[in-house]
Formats: sequence, C-alpha cells, structure tokens
Amino acid sequence: MPNLWRQFKELLPDAPLLIGTVTARNGDGSAVITTLDGGQLRATGNGDVGTRVFVRGGVITGAAPDLPSIDIEI
Repeated sequence: MPNLWRQFKELLPDAPLLIGTVTARNGDGSAVITTLDGGQLRATGNGDVGTRVFVRGGVITGAAPDLPSIDIEI
C-alpha cells in the first residue's frame, strides 16, 4: 500500500531559490538580504555587504552573478 503522506509531500514545492543583495550583517552571524522585488529576509551564511547571493530556505548558498535585471510587462 503506498504511503499517502509521502505522495502528498512530493506534490509540495521545495524552498525557492532567491537572489538578493546583502544589505547588512548582524551580530549573531545572520545577514539581511534585499531581494530583487524589494522584499527583505534574514539568512545565515557568508556574504559581504553589497554582494549578490543565492538564498534557499533561509541559508545563503553562494555568490550570485551581478547581472542587470529587466522587467517585461505582458
């Protein structure tokens, strides 16, 4: 018999991969990240102020390229 809970959990998406800029470092080792849409979140990990980083699930996973972003309205 299949495990219904496991099948349900597989339908849910994983934490999204976000890109943002480190705007502040906190004394507890966390950083304030400003995402491309202007939102802010707190994440743990390495990153200097002013650099772009990848964030997944509240953890800085690495440096992101500093490329220009373009908004296209449809």
